[in-house]
Amino acid sequence: MRTSGRCRLSGAPATYTTRPARAAGAAKFQQALADRGDEFAKISEASKTVGGLHHRFGIGDGYVLIVDEWESVEQFRTFMSDPDLQAFIGSVGGAPEPPEVIVAQAISSPDEF
Repeated sequence: MRTSGRCRLSGAPATYTTRPARAAGAAKFQQALADRGDEFAKISEASKTVGGLHHRFGIGDGYVLIVDEWESVEQFRTFMSDPDLQAFIGSVGGAPEPPEVIVAQAISSPDEF
């Protein structure tokens, strides 16, 4: 599901975002994870200092799915607008155009886990 939304987590508001992003190829992206892991880790640590809570990648046919949890949408957007981060994303296989970010309301359901 390509959605993001807001919900309450441990008494604090949280924002979930998923971003399907076109990529040059799963192999190139996976190689970048292996070759440049220290850079990915540095970015992860930086995100935690400005509201990032969780982060995960998934790979599909011609795209990378990025799933994040942030304290707020504003913090997410500010972090992602960094030109150096955008250059890094491009260098590891991200498509030149911005990824689609979809915002939706997260709701609780009896079958969630």
